[in-house]
Amino acid sequence: MRASFRTLLRGAALCACAAAPWAAQAQITAMPAMKVQDAGRYVCGGIGSEESTALRAAMKDHPLSLLFARAGGDYLADVDVTVKDAGGRTALAMRANGPVCLIDLPAGRYTVEAASEGVVKSQAVTLGSGSKTADFRF
Repeated sequence: MRASFRTLLRGAALCACAAAPWAAQAQITAMPAMKVQDAGRYVCGGIGSEESTALRAAMKDHPLSLLFARAGGDYLADVDVTVKDAGGRTALAMRANGPVCLIDLPAGRYTVEAASEGVVKSQAVTLGSGSKTADFRF
């Protein structure tokens, strides 16, 4: 009986190891592809729970994360976003199709403007050490 238990444990370990790459692939595919614009890259989404979980887990790996919600806490999509550098030049302009955006831009000072339903909000951010999060409530 002992030998069968060991065989069962080995089989379970092999199954777990074999499944690990597929599990990692499932997590990767849950996140939309990055888009490139000028000197920056970005991805927005987070409508479904898998995509939201994947984007939130990846926030620490990107210099800037943006979160969009209504004042009551409901997630918000279709937000127009403009990121300007310290000289006032547009570094990135996009429409966020989900409540979470991950942005890769070079180190520096930026102003992030977010517009939804006629309301425009802005926040200043400095990128370069760690990841930053800008939370916009409308």
